[in-house]
Amino acid sequence: MAPPAGQIRPGRYLGIFALIVVALYSLVFFTGDGKPTPKLGIDLQGGTRVTLTARTPDGAPPTNESLEQARQIIETRVNGMGISGSEVTQDGSNLVITVPGAGGEQAKQLGQTAELNFRKVTTAVPVQPAPPGTTPQNAAPAQAPSPEDQQRLIEEAKSTRQSTDPAVLQQALQTLDCGAEDPLRGNDDPTRPLVTCDQEGTAKYLLEPVFLQGEQVADAMAQPPQPQSGQGWTVNLEFKSEGAKKWADFTSANVGQQAAFVLDTEVVSAPSIETALLGGNAMISGQFNQQSATELAEILKYGSLPLAFDQSEAETVSATLGVASLEAGLIAGGIGLALVAVYCLFYYRLLGILTILSLVLSGGIVYAVLVLLGRWVGFTLDLAGVAGFIIAIGITADSFIVFFERLKDEIREGRTFRSAVPRAWPRARRTILSADTVSFLAAAVLYVLAVGQVKGFAFTLGMSTVLDLVVVFLVTHPLVAMASKNKFLSKPSVSGLGAVQRIGDRARAARRRTGQPTTAEEA
Repeated sequence: MAPPAGQIRPGRYLGIFALIVVALYSLVFFTGDGKPTPKLGIDLQGGTRVTLTARTPDGAPPTNESLEQARQIIETRVNGMGISGSEVTQDGSNLVITVPGAGGEQAKQLGQTAELNFRKVTTAVPVQPAPPGTTPQNAAPAQAPSPEDQQRLIEEAKSTRQSTDPAVLQQALQTLDCGAEDPLRGNDDPTRPLVTCDQEGTAKYLLEPVFLQGEQVADAMAQPPQPQSGQGWTVNLEFKSEGAKKWADFTSANVGQQAAFVLDTEVVSAPSIETALLGGNAMISGQFNQQSATELAEILKYGSLPLAFDQSEAETVSATLGVASLEAGLIAGGIGLALVAVYCLFYYRLLGILTILSLVLSGGIVYAVLVLLGRWVGFTLDLAGVAGFIIAIGITADSFIVFFERLKDEIREGRTFRSAVPRAWPRARRTILSADTVSFLAAAVLYVLAVGQVKGFAFTLGMSTVLDLVVVFLVTHPLVAMASKNKFLSKPSVSGLGAVQRIGDRARAARRRTGQPTTAEEA
């Protein structure tokens, strides 16, 4: 049989909430790495965060394609630093570089345009598979090197792979491992020779010093196959005036030789020069499809980064400071929660206990959601996010107070605790939904418009607001309904509603004296 209008079955709602909690914590403990801890941002574990703001020559908003191209190139440079756990993410028209732990100072320089250069090929040899059981001399270490070790590796690579001694260069060409992390990536000296590999790791090159810088490329376009010439996809280059002269001089003097297009110390193409190119143009042919030709054209056109970036924010947080900040945030949250609990116990008694229980349960599902979001979408909890949760304590408690105060209004009008609950809830529900909707919309707008750490604040505030509704509907309301039906818990001295109950009794008695009708629920 269905309950009367305005009534609910509390056990059903509490059961649904229990199933939600069991499902969340089953995922927390039995999926992923099994560690029941949220993923922390670098401001809590220490590291470096750099925010790069994109700008275009005409002031127009950058396209998503150019931002993604820049993100991929900068990510390659970050990974070349040899620090694990680094990431580059797109945040609106910004790129955010996060480098956890020590050694992130180099990240502050990553907004500079990557090095695209043109070098003459002296020697090109295919990569030979390494004999079983051998370890290349420059194989990457098992663990990420420290900043000091990284600098040492760079200097060692320069002294061998960029030596001015031909014998040393030939030795480096023989021993170079194209599968290892390259410490020279983005750190080579353009005035010296270079021993390096191509992008696929299938060939090794000995290159002469740079004769033309990538900034001299004015335009690059991928061209579809031309049936009359029998060629497939090609990439056409157009140089600026100075670059056109250098390119014409080089191609005139090196017909039959190869020119390597080198991006961050890595050969992206090494075409042969078939004839002198005097018009400031060049055509690169090879085993291209539409995607590979377009990607190469983008690299050559932009000289690596398709956009210019201004460093709008750069911060370094030590691990010690991060731990101290987390402790401070937890203490602040604990103090706020304790003050809310003391106030509710003093003012509401039994209802205050239900408030505390609801807050604890709300914190439980918030924690589980944080852990799962860290695993599934890489969400990291930072100090701004902790601040969002602290503010959410007040928003969650406010929902309970709206319900309780509406309940007291009904009792003041002469109704009993039991009869007041089904009348107070629909009216309080509308207010709670309206207030939480406004809070959620504010958080959503802030998330869309904000950059950097403010997004973390907006995200946690919005998420807590949604979970607040879950707790109020599935826990707080059912518990209050159950308490109103219990003979002991509904006593005015226990429920904390004694003062308003006396006002309600007087109101009911006054209506009786004046002959006003009295409902059965008020008797």
